[in-house]
Amino acid sequence: MNWFDEHRRDLPWRNTDDPYKIWVSEIILQQTRVVQGLSYYHNFIANFPTVKALAEADEAQVLKVWQGLGYYSRARNLHAAAKSVVRDFNGTFPSKYDDIRRLKGVGDYTAAAIASFAFNLPYPAVDGNVLRFTARYKGLFDNIATAATRKKVTAICQEWMPADHAGTFNQAMMEMGAIQCVPINPDCTQCPFATTCYAAIHHCTDTLPVKEKTTKIKDRFFHYLIYLKDNQSIIQKRTGNDIWKGLYEFPLVETETERFDLNLFLQENDIQTNGEPQIILQKKHLLSHQRIHLSFYIIHPEKLPKLTENQQVTEAKMLPKFAVSKVTAEMVEMLGQ
Repeated sequence: MNWFDEHRRDLPWRNTDDPYKIWVSEIILQQTRVVQGLSYYHNFIANFPTVKALAEADEAQVLKVWQGLGYYSRARNLHAAAKSVVRDFNGTFPSKYDDIRRLKGVGDYTAAAIASFAFNLPYPAVDGNVLRFTARYKGLFDNIATAATRKKVTAICQEWMPADHAGTFNQAMMEMGAIQCVPINPDCTQCPFATTCYAAIHHCTDTLPVKEKTTKIKDRFFHYLIYLKDNQSIIQKRTGNDIWKGLYEFPLVETETERFDLNLFLQENDIQTNGEPQIILQKKHLLSHQRIHLSFYIIHPEKLPKLTENQQVTEAKMLPKFAVSKVTAEMVEMLGQ
């Protein structure tokens, strides 16, 4: 905590004990670096300054404000949890750990962070930074990707934590991992724990912590059909329990392999075109467990195809108004040029 007093970054969510703002910041930072997350945090709070304002917003509005951050289930969970705070706690953010933990999208770490930062409750907030620092300091060679190791580190932090300074302790631990005990090539000469840290003493910061992942990446092939007719296009809303749920996109054909015969598809669906369809963008988009192979086609039909469920016709100039994924936003921007 002495080190933290001297080295802490001045971040807006550290200058408040408002649990709502702390909660928003923690959800944003789950999958987003601080540098990128700052502007999104300010924009989100500006649009939804209170939990009540968030609860009363439309999901489409929430997703639009979130656009570009990715992992959109975070935004949907925030929205759902805000509604439950208004419904179950009269709009006052809960102050007990168990109540916070039950909010949709809130896990052990996030609940501990909010409970300690906003209410100084003595719960260790164990994120990747804390896991790394603790594993190096204590010489833990257990796989930090397992629940058992997280439980062990949580117990260690509970022993270290001063009960009356839980929030400061948690933030100091997280900051130590974020800016000092960094993943690659930490500068141990500048660390106040260099003489007592197992990894520093034994020169094994490059091998600790041990992290073994067995996640298999799934390849998916998305073919987006951009129909343009008299400055109108078709857009559809993603539904079901899949990536980008609730966001809009162009009509999509997903295939098992990269092979896709567009002309055959158009023929089978009786879609007559003016000129040859053109492929204007191909790229790969990597998610945590999926690799999306994207192809975007421009098609000038003689008339717009019959709409299917969740599809609608829109003026091409209105496309930027829709909440879309990052890759679709890039395509919309290209169309507007």
